[in-house]
Amino acid sequence: MNTEAWDRIAGRRGAATEALAVSYGADAPNESDLRLCGDVNGKRILDLGCGSGENAVVFAKQGAHVIAVDRSVAQLQLARKLADEAETRVEFHESDVADLAFLRADSIDMAFSTCVLGEVEDIDRLFRQVHRLLRPGAPFVFSIEHPMALAVGRELDEPGALPLGRMEVRRSYFDPAPVEVTRDEERVLVYPRTAADVFAALHRAGYRVDMLLEPEAVQSHDPGPQVPTVFIWRARKEGV
Repeated sequence: MNTEAWDRIAGRRGAATEALAVSYGADAPNESDLRLCGDVNGKRILDLGCGSGENAVVFAKQGAHVIAVDRSVAQLQLARKLADEAETRVEFHESDVADLAFLRADSIDMAFSTCVLGEVEDIDRLFRQVHRLLRPGAPFVFSIEHPMALAVGRELDEPGALPLGRMEVRRSYFDPAPVEVTRDEERVLVYPRTAADVFAALHRAGYRVDMLLEPEAVQSHDPGPQVPTVFIWRARKEGV
């Protein structure tokens, strides 16, 4: 379902635009603000769910050797075109983000992902796969949909309400059942996870969490009360 949706999104989009900084999501601060990745020059970076390639190209222009993975053929076509236009070299692979057997163990200096892990049903498997690839102490930096944003909505029928209506809880914050969300006019299936769920999965896979952020939306046009839209994590490889 999701791959076909992202193919259609890419088909309508037609082209990708080169970004100035690595993005953590449409409404989140970017890497210029957060500085979670550090100096990537000369490092091997794995970009999981690279989409149309904006983050991969930014990393490559900063001197990284980037391995970028996505299941959507149409998105990868946009990404390759963007890398060519930016005169950067990126190693693209059509693959599920949790199927990384083509990469050798202890070969990656940093793994990175923007709002893709929410679409992965078996997150434990993905964390184990990435852990195998990272060098000891290397970070996995990623953003994931915030379960609060998935739990609330707007009541539009209240007389005299603000344009987007009154905020209300529409599903349990703790409900792990998958939910459909809209991405660029397409329906995409995501799997809500609390911070405790993600932390426990990282711990099981052998990571140490050293950063967890819940940033305010930076481009919200919503005049009502706000909730965080993403979690941003940095976890480092430990153990075996």
